[in-house]
Amino acid sequence: MYMMGTPFWLTVVAVLWGATNPFIKRGSKGIEQIQRDNAIQQFFAELWFLVSTWKYLLPFLLNQSGSVIYYITLASAELSLAVPITNSLTFLFTSLSGLAMGEMIHAWETLAGMVLVVCGVLLCVLDKI
Repeated sequence: MYMMGTPFWLTVVAVLWGATNPFIKRGSKGIEQIQRDNAIQQFFAELWFLVSTWKYLLPFLLNQSGSVIYYITLASAELSLAVPITNSLTFLFTSLSGLAMGEMIHAWETLAGMVLVVCGVLLCVLDKI
């Protein structure tokens, strides 16, 4: 029987991944300004920029904690259900987080897709209970 806690933890993972994506994007602003003479210097300059920018590093670490939870949850989850649920809900939470940060959703298709994602995930979970 499908464990009841698994959908909860997959949703937590999707929230951690999705809610942090817009913050990671915003926190990495300015990296495109870094210019060095060769590829190795460029790599380390960009790496230092990211590691020393808390607006990038904090959401990145939260995002990675979602990856740890995902890895642990996969031990009790059906892979054919875990991957679609987590990835589709990540899209939903990324859109909602972006909206909360002032990004606009310009197409009704995006909103309709969000509703369909929620309905699809709900049907998948209900089927396994």
